[in-house]
Amino acid sequence: MNTTWIGLGALATLAPSLYRRIQLSRAKHPSLAGHSLMAKRLARLLPGYHFDDKEFFKCDNAPFEIQNLRRSAFFKISEVLQARHPLSIQATAAARENISDMQFITAYRVPFQFSPFVQAHLKVGSFLQSAEGVCVTDLDGQSFYDLTGSYGVNVFGVDFYKKTMSEGMTKTQALGPVLGSYHPCVASNAERLKKISGMDEVSFHMSGTEAVMQAVRLARYHTKRKNVVRFCGAYHGWWEDVQPGPGNPMPPRETYTLSDMSERSLGVLRTRKDIACVLVNPLQALHPNSNAHGDSTLVDSSRKAAYDRQAYTEWLHKLRQVCTDSGIVLIFDEVFLGFRLAQGGAQAYFGVQADMVTYGKTLGGGFPVGVVCGKKEWMHRFHPDRPADICFARGTFNAHPVVMGAMSAFLDQIETPEIQAIYEGLDERWNARVQYFNGAMQSHDIPLQAANMSSVWTLFYTQPSRFNWMLQYYLRVHGLALSWVGTGRLIFSLNYSDADFEAVVQRFILAATQMKHDGWWWKSAELTNKSIRRSILKETLFR
Repeated sequence: MNTTWIGLGALATLAPSLYRRIQLSRAKHPSLAGHSLMAKRLARLLPGYHFDDKEFFKCDNAPFEIQNLRRSAFFKISEVLQARHPLSIQATAAARENISDMQFITAYRVPFQFSPFVQAHLKVGSFLQSAEGVCVTDLDGQSFYDLTGSYGVNVFGVDFYKKTMSEGMTKTQALGPVLGSYHPCVASNAERLKKISGMDEVSFHMSGTEAVMQAVRLARYHTKRKNVVRFCGAYHGWWEDVQPGPGNPMPPRETYTLSDMSERSLGVLRTRKDIACVLVNPLQALHPNSNAHGDSTLVDSSRKAAYDRQAYTEWLHKLRQVCTDSGIVLIFDEVFLGFRLAQGGAQAYFGVQADMVTYGKTLGGGFPVGVVCGKKEWMHRFHPDRPADICFARGTFNAHPVVMGAMSAFLDQIETPEIQAIYEGLDERWNARVQYFNGAMQSHDIPLQAANMSSVWTLFYTQPSRFNWMLQYYLRVHGLALSWVGTGRLIFSLNYSDADFEAVVQRFILAATQMKHDGWWWKSAELTNKSIRRSILKETLFR
């Protein structure tokens, strides 16, 4: 028998509190992403520094001729962007002074060492004037294929949502902005969401973050337990309890960040009696135990992603059973993925019934929305026999008539034969597309590959480099629009035709080939991911 387990068994008998603490620690992912408190402390200690003109192009010790090639290409891209998008860039620069979100996005588009130089010279626009089909157009009339997905809202294409938004306003304009009472479509929306989710009751909110807040609040209310389990790397909104690491000014208190797809995590759930709920974001199946990918973290080429549907399905079934046995509320956070994988969402897709499920993004038919659907025993907010014992949750704009009207139009549309046809063979279609994309990259000797979870993609790199993040600017030059996280997440709307997709692939080939010829993917035997990380450590300690 393993001596470690013998020792832990003895410890459990003699010092149960210490045993539980060790068991919890062992269930956390060993990376910083699994240790929120430690990550916060180190984040405060990380010194800021940036590269000047000379250091920028030679930070990987590339030879002089490669440095000059990069410098020339960098300023050529700057000239092209300025010439093509002057109105968009000017509007962005003017608005940035007033809008803090834009300041944050601009600063964290690339790794911080490169950011000041990039901000000064590679200026991009954040404003658009129109969208149609699978394309968006900026203030200068320049068109891009849209790979942003509007943070997950755009599942079926912008024309779909223009229609549902218009129908929603038409349906509810007689009531206008009257709040507190309900438009009749609210009742039908609730009935249909019960059917889709397999739940008993529904509550409406104005964002996905609010919906998750309410689900966790209800779980704590009914279980009389305080602690929340989230899995390493998962995103559930920006509020304190579910985003406990860097970026949150408060230390983690009632949140356990455990390792995803881990038997040790199941052991914690089986034995602890202080856990109210477990939050699952199914998107983590694409990159288990890893934070959401963004180009600002592309310091080398160690980013990896892969999706194993069977393995993740098995994990969710085990998790479901443990939560049932332990009286823990299992919450599926489908704010991002809801209605993208299947009409019945991740529950239907993986064949696992949660206790509560949260929706958002696309369900509002183009307007902001958050929804909690849950079993009756978890959803009620008061006890008739204890009138002061309530779980209060309200919101001025919850069930806003226009939002509810657009939601009604959305729910109508997903029942149509046209949308039902999109769901047929969805995984096979997008899996074939990612295979075609990867084959095209390999055939052109481009050190780039994609991993996907249906129509949600992330890119990773097969050759060590400190400059992978430059690809986003080459893609922009070649007419591909990315969200501010760059190549970390591509979100295709499901109305992409084969011809549209082929156009995107060809633009990728042109952009990546140009980037390669411009020296950003220079390689040598000495340049490895390990050597890059060592260089960054030296820069951090000795600058």
